[in-house]
Amino acid sequence: MALFGTDGVRGLANDFLTAELAVDLAVAAAHILGEIGALSSDPTQRPTAIVGQDSRASGEFLEAAVVAGLASAGVDVYRVGVLPTPAIAHLVAESGAELGVMISASHNPMPDNGIKFFAKGGGKLDDSLEAAIEARMGEIWKRPTGLGVGRVINDDSAAERYIFHLLNSLTHNLAGLKVVVDCANGAASRVAPKTYSRAGAEVIAISHEPNGWNINENCGSTHLENIKAKVIETGADLGIAHDGDADRCLAVDHEGNEIDGDFIMAILAADWQSRGLLTNDSVVGTVMSNLGFIKAMEALDINVETTSVGDRYVLERMLEANHALGGEQSGHIIMRHYANTGDGLLTALHLMQAIASSGKSLKELSAVMSRFPQVLINVKDVEKSKLAQSAAISEAITRHEAALATSGRILVRPSGTERLVRVMVEAQSKDQAEKIAEELASLVRSELTL
Repeated sequence: MALFGTDGVRGLANDFLTAELAVDLAVAAAHILGEIGALSSDPTQRPTAIVGQDSRASGEFLEAAVVAGLASAGVDVYRVGVLPTPAIAHLVAESGAELGVMISASHNPMPDNGIKFFAKGGGKLDDSLEAAIEARMGEIWKRPTGLGVGRVINDDSAAERYIFHLLNSLTHNLAGLKVVVDCANGAASRVAPKTYSRAGAEVIAISHEPNGWNINENCGSTHLENIKAKVIETGADLGIAHDGDADRCLAVDHEGNEIDGDFIMAILAADWQSRGLLTNDSVVGTVMSNLGFIKAMEALDINVETTSVGDRYVLERMLEANHALGGEQSGHIIMRHYANTGDGLLTALHLMQAIASSGKSLKELSAVMSRFPQVLINVKDVEKSKLAQSAAISEAITRHEAALATSGRILVRPSGTERLVRVMVEAQSKDQAEKIAEELASLVRSELTL
């Protein structure tokens, strides 16, 4: 079984994802990325790495293991503590470090954790690099000694440098906006309220007191009921919800209506097009992008290119075609003018800037698109690797797609991070979408039973 999923190595901490595995991964990554970076043999010019984590208790021992592995391989490690995943990507690019490591399971429940790597320049690793790291694990290697051993440095200025980068991307003050931010008791808890306040907004923070166990627990971008209630209770202009590692941003308007990543992308695309910032009049979405988003972009003469699910695939296409804006319905938005990875805080700032500069409410701006009814069923505990081999599932999908024609879509795919298959159906009516989704989900259960 391959170690790497859609976004790094992820699993139950101290069961699948052990300290021993973390050490081996770190050593292999140091070797692979070090060779690619043509590191100096001068022991006084050791390679460097940035290591951060979200607020999970298991991140404490996993960070220690990763740091130990890197330092033992001759890498100087800068520990930045609890910071968002995109902060690590930025700090790697800013500092010129050879690699970055983020210890996080993103939106997954607290018992899980993960390890994701960033290459020199701050980009996520492609599939070939991940395969190369996995192949090098457990190999016999010559360990450095003396001056060749890496050092470990606590970098206390990292958070401020990241906040400065975020604020420096804005051209308009956010004064006059009242925002509720749900930090998911995760990596955004310290920096998000501070950043939005410094940008000029009045900030009300919720779920911003992590204790190691409460990350993503009935809060954040996977539980929008909290922020909906708080926005209405406080009369805020909008709410921003992050996930555990803050690379996602979802929003709610002043009435509590959900504004997902497709809506955010549509708002930013329209804003950027009007300001001449949307290169090639194109955006990059994924196969999960709502059909309503695609049709809204067509109405604005904006081309939509789609990729597999995963923000690294979105970024790959953006880099290939020099596109400036891309993202996912889940709230991973990439703005290449400012970053090469999805950044929930950066997204929130630019969404609020669009509101402040236009003088319109978020509800008014979101009218740029209408969402097609979409039903998503996660079929759990099935043998997802057998999905492509099922003729019955393939035939059922083909039959329903023919009936929907251009008025809907079907997507059945295995999750890259969990043991489940996702069944997504869009149609002109919710009843029709639900009927098709339930039929396909039932078929998946029967065909792919463990």
